[in-house]
Amino acid sequence: MSDIAAMVRAFEIQSGACAAFGSPFSAALLESAARDIESGGPLAGLVAPWQDLSTRAVVGEAIALRWLGCGHDQVLSGEAPRVADAYPTPHRPGDPEAAWSALREAMIARPERFAAFMSHEPQTNEVRRSVCLLPGFLTVANATSLPLRLFEIGASAGLNQLWDRYHYDLGDAGAWGDPASPVQLDTAWTGPAPPLSALVSVVSRAACDRKPVDIRDPVARRRLKAFLWPDQFERLARLDAALSMALAADTRVEAEDAVTWTARRAAPSEGAATVLFHSIFWQYMPAESQAALSSAIGECGARAKSTAPFAWLRMEPPPSNLALTELRLTLWPGGEDRLLAHVHPHGASVDWLG
Repeated sequence: MSDIAAMVRAFEIQSGACAAFGSPFSAALLESAARDIESGGPLAGLVAPWQDLSTRAVVGEAIALRWLGCGHDQVLSGEAPRVADAYPTPHRPGDPEAAWSALREAMIARPERFAAFMSHEPQTNEVRRSVCLLPGFLTVANATSLPLRLFEIGASAGLNQLWDRYHYDLGDAGAWGDPASPVQLDTAWTGPAPPLSALVSVVSRAACDRKPVDIRDPVARRRLKAFLWPDQFERLARLDAALSMALAADTRVEAEDAVTWTARRAAPSEGAATVLFHSIFWQYMPAESQAALSSAIGECGARAKSTAPFAWLRMEPPPSNLALTELRLTLWPGGEDRLLAHVHPHGASVDWLG
């Protein structure tokens, strides 16, 4: 497959994913984008820094999502009214053909604007992923009967740190959390109920990211929002509610590499269950960083004991199939690795295996 063909195919794959995950507007934009790359249009120049990558690598680097986010960011900033006029709002559907035309003009007029935005990988910090992580935390609390120390890596803005302050509707499986919480999360749950009666007490929480989103900066908050698909208004509203809660809680994310931070911060501690967790983060790390982080996590696990357990909870696609997302838990002492659930990457469904 040629370099251009690999890039085109990656955009087509992401278009299909957007359509499958409920964003027809984004899917249509990406289909037009793929044709533009194919014909050597302005987008072909913007994606040139990644043109030597395979289709799999381009998908892993989320190049299509970087471009899509830049378009939405210009709408949210108010700097591109012609683009905004074609984007969806809660009161009108979008016009993807008109939006593509306006975005193409913008790429020609200000390619540096797109290039700068696309230089960093997406950070969506999808709040609804907490509904996928919740049963994992409950499992740890139920198995250890200890309070939880939380350590999140690849945390972006850190919104999932506050998972225990959200309310969850798991359908027939039940509900959990504060019914009055500003963040209300539901999901299509299948399988038995998780251990909803487990006693949960969070005694500390911390997080890191290589390039954290400072939610106190309005431009950073806008960028975070830009990576949500513009025709998914419930996701946008949830993000606004979670940001308000995080600002009120003075949520912080340390700027540090996950490998060094994990080794420095996340060792087991007597009298608590230490939980290292992450969601849709692993695929963005180089292979050598993945190996180093696995080693650091293993060292933490080796230091665990019954009165100071260590848990590794992750919501990630398996390396063999990036289209599938799993919730897995490894709990030390013992180090048994368990597949807990198959989940939707945005939290829309949880197939709980327990």
